[in-house]
Amino acid sequence: MGLALLVPILAPLAAAAFAAAVGWRRLSSYVTVLAAFAVLATGVVLAVGLAAGLDSGVVHGAGSLLRADALSVTMLLVIGTVGTLATWASVGYIDAELEHDHTDATGARLYGVLMPLFLAAMALAVLATSIGVMWVAIEATTVATAFLVGHRRTRAAVEATWKYVIICSVGIALALLGTVLLYFVSIHAGAVSGDALDIDVLLAHASELDPAVTRLAAGLLLLGYGTKAGLVPFHTWLADAHSQAPAPVSALMSGVLLSVAFSALLRVKSIIDLALGTGFLRAGLLVVGIATLLVAACLLFVQTDFKRMLAYSSMENMGIVAIAAAAGTELAIAALLLHVLAHGVAKALVFLAAGQLQAAHDSTAIRDVTGVLTRSPLIGTAFAVGLAVLIGLPPFAMFASELSISRALAQAGLGWVLGAMLLLIVVAFAALVRNGSRMLLGPPDPGSPAIAVPRSVAGALVAGVVLSLVLGVTAGPLTDLFRSAATLLGASS
Repeated sequence: MGLALLVPILAPLAAAAFAAAVGWRRLSSYVTVLAAFAVLATGVVLAVGLAAGLDSGVVHGAGSLLRADALSVTMLLVIGTVGTLATWASVGYIDAELEHDHTDATGARLYGVLMPLFLAAMALAVLATSIGVMWVAIEATTVATAFLVGHRRTRAAVEATWKYVIICSVGIALALLGTVLLYFVSIHAGAVSGDALDIDVLLAHASELDPAVTRLAAGLLLLGYGTKAGLVPFHTWLADAHSQAPAPVSALMSGVLLSVAFSALLRVKSIIDLALGTGFLRAGLLVVGIATLLVAACLLFVQTDFKRMLAYSSMENMGIVAIAAAAGTELAIAALLLHVLAHGVAKALVFLAAGQLQAAHDSTAIRDVTGVLTRSPLIGTAFAVGLAVLIGLPPFAMFASELSISRALAQAGLGWVLGAMLLLIVVAFAALVRNGSRMLLGPPDPGSPAIAVPRSVAGALVAGVVLSLVLGVTAGPLTDLFRSAATLLGASS
C-alpha cells in the first residue's frame, strides 16, 4: 500500500511533463483527466484499506516521507473528485478559448502543464509526513495557481494575480514562521532534528512543548493557513482571484484549495490541542470563523457579479468549517469533512456552469443573465443543483452537515455561536436565492445569446449533478472514514 501513496503525486507530474512536451492536444488534456482520476482511485483504494484495519489506520510510503490516514484519504477523495470534474471540463473550455482567441497555443500549453502540477502540489500537501514539506507543497499551489488566475492576461486578471500572490505570500510567510517555531520547541522537547517536524513526532512530544512559544506558533499558523483558506482578516484576495480565473481553475481553487489549506490547520490543531489544551485554538477559530461568516454574508447580500457571488459563498462555507473545527467534537469534525466534500462538488458544478454563462454573455454581471433554465436546461439544472447544495436544502449533503454542526455546537455549550451562525447563514441563503432566481427563472431577455456547452463540460456537469444527488441520499462508507478522521484528530465524543 505504501507505493500507492506515490500515485497521486507522480501521475499528475507525468501528465504535466507530457503536456509540456506535446502542448495542448486532445490526448494530453485527457491524460490530465486520467491523472486526476488516479488521485481519486488512490483515495478509494486507501479508504478500503483503512476500513479493513490496514496498518493500524496509518499507511507510510516513500521511505516514510509520505503518510496517509483517514484525514489524508478524505482530502484525496475531495482532490480527486473535483479534480476529475475540473480537468474533464477543461478539455472543452480551453478548446473554446482557443477558438475565440482568448488564449493562444503557448497559453494553452501553460494551462495544460499547471493544472496537473496544481493537483500534485495539493496531493503532496495532504500526504506529507512533515509539516515542513506540507508548507512547501501549499506554497507550491500559490505558484501554480498564480499563473492560472492570470490565464487571460487581461488587466483585471493580472491585477487579481498580483493581489493573490502578495496577500497569500504574506500569509504563507506567517505560516513559515509558525512552522519554524514548532521546529524550535520540538527540538527542545527532545526530538531528533531530522524528524522534528514529522506529524507523529510532534504528537508524541506535544505535552513537552514550551507553552509560550507554542502559543505564538499556533497564532501564526492560524493566520497563515487561514489566509490560504480564505478566512478573515487576509481574505481579500479570494473574490478577485476566483472571479478572474478560468472556470475549471475557480472550481479547483474554491472547491479544493481552500479545504486543503484548512486541512493543514486541522493537522496543526491536533498538535496544539495536546500541547495547550483545546481552549486556545478554539477561541481563535471561533473569532475568525464568525468574522468570515459575517463578512461573506454581508458581501453576498450586495453582490452584483455571479462569479464573485460564488467566491463569497466559499468564504461563507469556510467560516462554517472553522466554527465546526472550533467545536472539536467527533460529530463536528465528521460533519465538517462531509461539508468539505459536498461543497467541493457543488462548487465544481456552479463554477463550471458559470464559465459557460460568462462565455455566452461576455459578462459576469447578474443583471445580464436571465432565463437560464429555459435557454439551456443542462446549465440551468447544474447551476440550480449546485446552489441548492450550497444553501443547504434537503436532501443534499450540506443540509445534513450543517444540521450536524449545529447539533455539535449545541452539545458543546456554544449556543451563542450557533445562534450567530444560523442568523448569518439565513442572510447568505436569502442572497443566494435572490440572485440565483434572477438568473435561472423567468423568460429570457430579448436577444439573449445562445449558451454553448462543449461535450466535456456537459459530461462533467452531469457527473457532478449525479454525485451531488448520491451524496445527499447517503454518505455510505464515507461515514466511517469521517469518524476515523475525527478520532485521529483527537476529537472529543
